Amino acid sequence: VSIAPPVSRVGRRASTSTRRAAAADVGARRVSSSRRLRDDRRGVAIVAAASPPRDDDDDDDSIEARDDLRRRRVAAALACAAAVVVVAPPGSVDVVLGASSSSLSISISTSSSSFAALVAPPPASALELDPWKEGRARKAQARAMASAMVDERAKKEAEAAKKAAKLEARQIRGASSGAAITVGVVPHPPVDLEPPSGTRDFYPEDMRLQRWLFDKFRAIGDACGFEEYDAPVLERQELYKRKAGEEITSQMYAFVDQEGHEVTLRPEMTPSLARMVLGRAQSHVLPLKWYSVPQCWRFETTQRGRKREHYQWNMDVVGCPSINAEVELLYAICAFFTSIGITSKDIGIKINSRKVMASVLKAMGVSDDAFAPVCVVMDKFDKIGAAATEEELVSTQGLDAATAKKIVSCLQCATVDDLTALCGDGVDTGGVDELKKLFELADAYGFGDWLVFDASVVRGLSYYTGVVFEGFDRAGELRAICGGGRYDKLLGALGGEDRSMVGFGFGDAVIMELVNDRGLLPESLKTGCVDDLVYPMTAALRPAAMAIAARLRKAGRRVDLVIEDGKKPKWVFKHAERSGAARVVLLGEKEWAEGKVRVKDLASREETDVDPESLC
Repeated sequence: VSIAPPVSRVGRRASTSTRRAAAADVGARRVSSSRRLRDDRRGVAIVAAASPPRDDDDDDDSIEARDDLRRRRVAAALACAAAVVVVAPPGSVDVVLGASSSSLSISISTSSSSFAALVAPPPASALELDPWKEGRARKAQARAMASAMVDERAKKEAEAAKKAAKLEARQIRGASSGAAITVGVVPHPPVDLEPPSGTRDFYPEDMRLQRWLFDKFRAIGDACGFEEYDAPVLERQELYKRKAGEEITSQMYAFVDQEGHEVTLRPEMTPSLARMVLGRAQSHVLPLKWYSVPQCWRFETTQRGRKREHYQWNMDVVGCPSINAEVELLYAICAFFTSIGITSKDIGIKINSRKVMASVLKAMGVSDDAFAPVCVVMDKFDKIGAAATEEELVSTQGLDAATAKKIVSCLQCATVDDLTALCGDGVDTGGVDELKKLFELADAYGFGDWLVFDASVVRGLSYYTGVVFEGFDRAGELRAICGGGRYDKLLGALGGEDRSMVGFGFGDAVIMELVNDRGLLPESLKTGCVDDLVYPMTAALRPAAMAIAARLRKAGRRVDLVIEDGKKPKWVFKHAERSGAARVVLLGEKEWAEGKVRVKDLASREETDVDPESLC
């Protein structure tokens, strides 16, 4: 609180200008004090304790009432003040500070009036308050802050100058080479230029990689006799809210639309597939063999190979109850890996059966209702280890320590026979026979070396009912690459008639990490995919260049046309290299007058003059 004590009242005979000057002098010093406090980043209340100049017609009663009101206002302000600064002419005011363990008294006396206030409790610094020393300290602190601000400003200016110098250097290099385009960006743009957390922008070079990957997905699907389908990225929430405890329901990008419907960006594709199958349940000819490459959204922790949005290759078989369907899908996964240069030494596929694990847990006393939540915990075994899995089974699922320990022992079995020996009669023999048959058929199909049995793989989604599988990096550097299994009860859970269904999902983010680590990307993806670059050397030849470009495109060639006049040959050839063009077709005035165009082969660097008709 900044207090200006009452101005000494001058006599009635003093001029009005003299009295106003006296009030202005004290007011100016009061404002100066408050500014110093504000420079110290403190809240400041200016209390006008100074009496205004007395008019000739003021009587003593009105003056006393006005001063009493002012004293009450000052007292209210002092009750929440951390410091008191008194501004008055030297020698015209006495400040008396008295402190006790419970209160601080302040008495201000002037030649014409006095003011007293009691504040409780006292500020800790008030017991030894020296107004003049306090003022000097604040001035020193303000000077230090000002110096720091100057240093920070100089640092920012130096960084800005450095960035400007780099930008200017790039512009100079681009102008000299004729092969670069400079785009200016303000230092602090009005919008965030980064995509939302966990999502990606796909620039042209990124789209080349994505297209290569998706073409590989589709080529395998087509080669195995599957048909492609798609569905809206927006789905109803009820499609995914199957059973409590499923992690996916807490990861949905869910909201209520303008019509009041609870919708979500799809976190996975399988429920959409089930909805579509039910939509034409009477007209489908089974078995269905479908695949898709949808974009999916999950609000989860981002890490290497895991985004909040991702594309996922899905392949599913509907209407085939035998283990042959699983074998067909596993073959497709292995064929894809082989097509991009990955071998069974790099990647393996873990195999297990939810049917077998359900029988094992039931023999241990785990109820059918508790099976799915327990599987969610079991699915974390590889991530958190044996001890943490046991602890979570006890703390979150209410299992006794002995049962939790036995479950973890089952998860560590290396073969189907080991699991059968450990659990004895409690194991579902039908499920065990399916697993053994699967490994036999995989050997016959030629991909048995990719498969390993792993009892800890149960998959986190509750709708799985039989064989489950998961692709993994044998080096242990990446998370699960793909996963799937049988889900024969999903259609019934959505209100339809149960059908045999099995499928897998294969995300794009993890596999691209693996491809980059192994250096498996083709060199051709590092540039564009143009066959010919047509270059009219003058504006007058542009109509002819357009006609040649159109003729080449009709012939099936990928053609880029230089659309700006005045481009230098150096820029054109640099652009051709970036575009991945095989040749440059140059239209020069001399050659065109002779009925020729010049063709430069960028691989051999040879130039030849040919008739335009012979270009195709």
